[in-house]
Amino acid sequence: MDTMRDRFVDVTSRLLDEDPRLAVVLADITAAAFAPAQERHPDRVVNVGIREQLLIGAAGGLALTGMRPIAHTFASFLIERPFEQVKLDLTHQGVGAVLVSAAGSYDWPAGGRTHMSPGDVALLDTLPDWTVHVPGHPDEAEQLLRHAYADGDRNVYVRLSAHQNAEPVAVEPGRFTTVRTGSRGVVLAVGPMLDAVLAATEGLDATVLYAATVRPFDAAGLRAAAGDRADVVLVEPYLAGTSANAVHEALADRPHRVLGLGVPREEHRHYGSIPEHLAAYGLDAPALRERIGTFLW
Repeated sequence: MDTMRDRFVDVTSRLLDEDPRLAVVLADITAAAFAPAQERHPDRVVNVGIREQLLIGAAGGLALTGMRPIAHTFASFLIERPFEQVKLDLTHQGVGAVLVSAAGSYDWPAGGRTHMSPGDVALLDTLPDWTVHVPGHPDEAEQLLRHAYADGDRNVYVRLSAHQNAEPVAVEPGRFTTVRTGSRGVVLAVGPMLDAVLAATEGLDATVLYAATVRPFDAAGLRAAAGDRADVVLVEPYLAGTSANAVHEALADRPHRVLGLGVPREEHRHYGSIPEHLAAYGLDAPALRERIGTFLW
């Protein structure tokens, strides 16, 4: 099976052939994979080198000329390092770009803390009017990438990861998908956390919702699933509790409790593998079953 990053390169390369308004801005990461597209479109596939502030500034400049830019690098270099440019050159200027990341929270532990970005979505939450997609499978990544590219001139973040589910979900951008129904609470699984959540809740009387789009937050979908009194467990592949305020706002008029599970705020000083990081953070299926069961029952 291909990865989300592979699918991103394939889909975006084809879109470059189809739409002269599209441009891709890179900062060395994945540049080799885009070499064939760059040969065909040297004026619209631009590698600025390891200059992430320039990456976002160039995307903002292209957007000001009427282009639809896609900027890409690792999440820590796409959101955290050039955040001032994201804030000013895109949001403040009132222009839109598609930011597509790779190597999410702990995709490449050997890269160390510089290559880990569990706080990226929380950081974007400080800015207005961003759409955030967190696909859990390459098929979903393709659908959401195409939606992001065609989404007018909005600012869109597509968070790709090597951590993915075994099967895609038929997602509708901006809407949660009901995967399982129950009566004792709602477990909201975000992106690549779905497989572990389904294994953890097997046989439990709980509703499982799936979110491949987290911003805008589907308040109506959560309210419909929660009923008049709700216990909600958030399982996110980034900073724990990132969407907790969105849940509280959605359920402000009814009694509810929220448990936010995700990557802790402590420093991540270990290497290892994706499964080892999931286990360390209590995000593998056995740990999730214990934590969800204790909260809901």
